[in-house]
Amino acid sequence: MRKALSLVLVTVLLVSLFGGLSVVPSAKAVAQEVTYNMGTEPATIDPGMANGVSENNVVAQVFDGLTRLDNKNAPQPAIAKSWTISKDGKTYLFTLRDAYWTNGTPVTAYDFEYAWKRALSPELASPYAYALYYVYGGLAFNTSIKVGSKYYVQTVDAKGNPLTKKEGGKDVPVANMAKEIDPSKNIGVKALNAKTLKVYLQSPAPYFLNLTATATLYPVCKAVVSTNEKWAFDPTNYVTDGPFKLTQWSHSDKMVFVKNPTYWDKDKVKLTKITYLMVNDSSTALSMYETGQLDAAVLVPSSELSKLVASGDVKILPYLGTQYFLFNVPEKPFSDVRVRKALTLAINRQQITTAVTKGGEIPALAVVPHGIADALPGSDFRTVGGSYFKDNDITTAKALLAQAGYPNGKGFPAFTLTFSSSDLHKAMAEAIQQMWKKNLGITCTLRSEERGVWLDDMVNINYDVSFAGWIGDYMDPNTFLDLWVTGGGQNSTGWSNKVYDALIAKEKATVDPKVRMAALHAAEKILMTEMPILPIYFYTNPVLVSKSIKNFYQSTLGTVDWKTAYMG
Repeated sequence: MRKALSLVLVTVLLVSLFGGLSVVPSAKAVAQEVTYNMGTEPATIDPGMANGVSENNVVAQVFDGLTRLDNKNAPQPAIAKSWTISKDGKTYLFTLRDAYWTNGTPVTAYDFEYAWKRALSPELASPYAYALYYVYGGLAFNTSIKVGSKYYVQTVDAKGNPLTKKEGGKDVPVANMAKEIDPSKNIGVKALNAKTLKVYLQSPAPYFLNLTATATLYPVCKAVVSTNEKWAFDPTNYVTDGPFKLTQWSHSDKMVFVKNPTYWDKDKVKLTKITYLMVNDSSTALSMYETGQLDAAVLVPSSELSKLVASGDVKILPYLGTQYFLFNVPEKPFSDVRVRKALTLAINRQQITTAVTKGGEIPALAVVPHGIADALPGSDFRTVGGSYFKDNDITTAKALLAQAGYPNGKGFPAFTLTFSSSDLHKAMAEAIQQMWKKNLGITCTLRSEERGVWLDDMVNINYDVSFAGWIGDYMDPNTFLDLWVTGGGQNSTGWSNKVYDALIAKEKATVDPKVRMAALHAAEKILMTEMPILPIYFYTNPVLVSKSIKNFYQSTLGTVDWKTAYMG
């Protein structure tokens, strides 16, 4: 019996040695694929037109800029392997590394020059063009008037107000034909050769290297984009330079990305495939996660948040952002600051964050959130600035509304509160609708819009009051405050204040931190005195993430970066 057993063991050993059966089962390799619910379909995947979290969460995977942010939100070399900065902080000289587009052609400094000037061109109408106003001549070019194939400065009157004329029943700007702008000469970005990009700024910008990691300043392949205006509508033509490349886009359903074999830093990329889904119902997304159809999701049902945090399936991440409403300032009754203030003060933010959002959000009694340094080391801009009004101040709200001519809401005109379609936005809108009814005696109707429609209506100020929000692009108060300058690309309120504009211009013209922060605080005070926007809360970021995902990184600025993530 012992001999027979010995023969069996010998046989098993021999089979094992020569590749047949194995005594120790081999570990199964983990597929390096992840499925992520982004919630909504991006309105565009053209980096020059990107204008929201959904858009940036796509372009960040498929593009690299001169720099890329690390996990501390600090810019690190990307397509630029090195750079020098002049003593006055205005001139940057970038040296590019060997990098390639997904079509195999080199990424060059000429691609960057073309991309930046394209984003600034008035005909593209990029909503984020102002991110390039730091570049010398950027503002002038973006606001110029094209006549034929040339660009001209807009004519202004003696007080500096832009002149217009009637054409076809519309007011159109008047070009000053004596002041031509030549994009090849009058804009401070120039490719000196294929590997060297020179940038000259209008004034010093301490955060400029952070801006070079944002979508508007990504390069685009000049050879492709200049000859095909539909290049960003179809994966076939979508030539990119980032860690992944887009291979499928089924609208309103999903996007599929694969590892980019031409990426300069491909050895650090572990995932071979990423699938983005567009499920805008958080409960449906959670069910898909629980059944293994999802590995991560941007949307989390607020009713399940506490349980999911306790189980470790949800991470509450820091988020440099503010949720607010926009007022259509030129439209009555919102043209009256007393009305805007009354609506602002009659909201119970603490109740919203406790009973509706439930993600640890902080009621916003100002615009700039916590987490941004002030002038003195260790200080925080929000802490220094303090609060500008009281939460749930119903007594003051009622008094202001009465002063505006609407005692207890009597005679207040019907209006609509617009929001982008999501169950969380709907719940917040319903709660605030009830607060205004109870506290002020006014009634509003609610309108949910698909994201693309909502964005279009917001840009064109086609609303009464609208949900909106802003995620910082870099760690400086300016990213929240320069939005509201007259004619700013994100100022979709119709509000204008020349003193405010001058303060923003002042802080941009100096690198002295005390002068800068004093100007920014003064600007925020004006904004919160005139109230073209209604702050609700400062964001946190609850994210549904499988424990199998390692190195998951979502920046404080809201963008997921899958470059170094892997499944394990």
